[in-house]
Amino acid sequence: MSTQSLSAGKPGNLKGFWQQGQTLFLDYEGAVLSITVLDKNMVRFRLAPGGTFAKRRSWSVTSPDEDFPASPYTFTPTPNGIEITTETLLLKLSNAGARISILNNQGLLINEDSSEGAVFWESEGKTIWRKTMPEDEHYYGFGERSGLLDKRGRRYTCWTTDPWQYTSDHGPGADSLYQAIPFFMALRQETGCYGIYLNNTHRTAFDMGNPRSNQYSIEIEGGEMDYYFIYGPEPAQVLERYTFLTGRMPMPPRWALGYHQSRWSYDNEQIVRGIASQFRERGIPAEVIHLDIDYMDEFRVFTWNKTNFPDPAKLISDLNAQGFKVVTIIDPGVKHQPEGGYHVYSEGSAQGYFITNPDGTEYTGCVWPGTSVFADFTRTDVRKWWNDQHNELLAEGVKGIWNDMNEPAISQYPFGTPNNPVASPSLDAPMGDPEERITFAEGKNVYGLLMDRATHEAMLRFNPNERPFMLTRSGAAGIQRYSTVWSGDNLTLWEHLEMSIAEICNWSLSGVGFSGVDIGGFGGHGTPELFARWIQLGAFYPFSRGHSIEKVSQKEPWTWGSEVEEISRRALTLRYRLMPYLYSLFYTAAQTGAPIWQPLLYQFSKDTTTYQISDQVMVGHAIMLAPICRPGQTTRAVYMPEGVWYDFWSDERLTKPGYRLVEAELDTIPMFMRGGTIVPFGTEMQYSDEKPLDLITLEVYPDANGSATGVLYEDDGHSFGYQHGEFCLTRFQCAVENGKTKISAQRQGQYAPAPRAIEIWVHGEGEARSYQLPRDSGNWQVEV
Repeated sequence: MSTQSLSAGKPGNLKGFWQQGQTLFLDYEGAVLSITVLDKNMVRFRLAPGGTFAKRRSWSVTSPDEDFPASPYTFTPTPNGIEITTETLLLKLSNAGARISILNNQGLLINEDSSEGAVFWESEGKTIWRKTMPEDEHYYGFGERSGLLDKRGRRYTCWTTDPWQYTSDHGPGADSLYQAIPFFMALRQETGCYGIYLNNTHRTAFDMGNPRSNQYSIEIEGGEMDYYFIYGPEPAQVLERYTFLTGRMPMPPRWALGYHQSRWSYDNEQIVRGIASQFRERGIPAEVIHLDIDYMDEFRVFTWNKTNFPDPAKLISDLNAQGFKVVTIIDPGVKHQPEGGYHVYSEGSAQGYFITNPDGTEYTGCVWPGTSVFADFTRTDVRKWWNDQHNELLAEGVKGIWNDMNEPAISQYPFGTPNNPVASPSLDAPMGDPEERITFAEGKNVYGLLMDRATHEAMLRFNPNERPFMLTRSGAAGIQRYSTVWSGDNLTLWEHLEMSIAEICNWSLSGVGFSGVDIGGFGGHGTPELFARWIQLGAFYPFSRGHSIEKVSQKEPWTWGSEVEEISRRALTLRYRLMPYLYSLFYTAAQTGAPIWQPLLYQFSKDTTTYQISDQVMVGHAIMLAPICRPGQTTRAVYMPEGVWYDFWSDERLTKPGYRLVEAELDTIPMFMRGGTIVPFGTEMQYSDEKPLDLITLEVYPDANGSATGVLYEDDGHSFGYQHGEFCLTRFQCAVENGKTKISAQRQGQYAPAPRAIEIWVHGEGEARSYQLPRDSGNWQVEV
């Protein structure tokens, strides 16, 4: 029963309880609380004011309760309420007010509802659940967020929005951004990490101690209070369980890990060909060119401007021969053209596929083509029709689709009108399949996710043997199953360069591993120094793309002068040399949900200094970056966690934890290799499959005991054969035995890499030692 049909209230005294499989139902005066034990570390809580649970489905959760194997638990009535025990958790439910306390199996309190009243609901449909906030607890995730890494002390709303010129946590437009992912992690040194995923797509909010510093609250404005509690205690364990729940990204095509170049807009064929030629002539690695809205005919989606792009298939074929893939933008707004001449509108309108007003008439709002209508992606038949529309683009050789404006972003009047107010379908606008009708209030936050789902299904349908690549601006929990994400319209500011680190890391801690921001900034002119520092960092973004708005200076790497061009070339060449390592990280992400970019706390969760470090990042397990994010700066303090580290550029071995001052001239990004790792490097490439990989260089960085490990994952880079065992996974190990350093490799899988040599460099206190293995047999051992 919806709280909108009830008067305000809260749970009263416990009247009784009953068990049904993995779920225990607690019947309180005014509400029923269900607790489902999904595994020893994951519990689902649902509250039904009035006592009737809604029929639930989720567009984000891919593992429903019944898919979890039965996990042992016991429940015991006590004088104070009910206790539920799993192998690792103890849950205490109060006799009054449905107050929940969660302890670990050592008796330490992990999470507890507020003593001032745990949960209550209001007559207009809002429900609030309040929890205590320990002074030493820190909060991360919440999907796409600006500002610093630690989100304590701020309020975060989940409501997909186009926040043009958003800034930091403290600036305008900093709350709701393009994506709505209602998941966060909490971390304390004493008890470790837990996560909470709120399974609700209405407008929701997390008030993380603002204005009250001793409690936080989870708030929904409609639907059911339904959340999952996930215990680690390590952040990696929380993320692995959360991505089991909401899905993990599949392996992308290898070319998608290359450098992407874009602009609003490369608006004719000659410009596009010129951009591609400049990259190749200048020897700057690049892989993908994106076409923004000006490739379309009058901004009508699924069309080409045949004046500026007379033969798209020939253009794409020629670019492919140069090693470039093409990605085209698609918006959800379909030009309202009732007079005919535009089949997408005619077909969609005739079938009733567009969102309507509550009175049943087509809803219209303004986007790039002017007055437009918007497909209802919550309907199965509409998603099928929308994926039909991709056939021609994909047949012409387009390899990726870039979904934009899918919050959806709409204006009341045509774009360019001064003081143009934001528009939107009515929150009461009907949506959804006939047997499961909803309103726009519930569908808005998943609008982008379901558009991406339709596109993803189209790419699988029309190119069934090729891994899809998609890029999206909007999304919801589970978006990693379908698409890469980027931060939308960032600005050409030093603040946004630094903010990109925490932005990508909080995505990472929300299950979204393949992400990036526009290198150089989308809006604004910038300076050569800012672009140099940005490309140094952006070359390591999981998704690495340069992009900018029209009417600002060009931002291709060569437009900033010869010095910055060389810095860009060096940075992108390093990215391509690191492709074997990066591709292996993507394999791990696809298997376990482990992110590509990781805040330091992810690997050093017992080190409280890492909890608020927003300007350093781990790229996988082996590389730590500490970029320069201030103009005119050539030194900075870098925090070195416990262990052995190696300066990548000087090879200096560092063993003292704590802060150290590091120099970094304009051509250098501070970069450190973690002791105990083996990192596979490839050869220099202009694009990922330019030539066979005939040499793998293993950079061995031993820990204090002389040991190190590493992994190299390989497959054909484009098909789904890896899902059927057609991959090669090589595990490397370094150990000291009887004073001798031994390096070994063990290979598994059905994929056979091309013949290549192996070069080994073992770093240490003196000069690095090398060893040449003329032929990689897959399983070998050498002494260095």
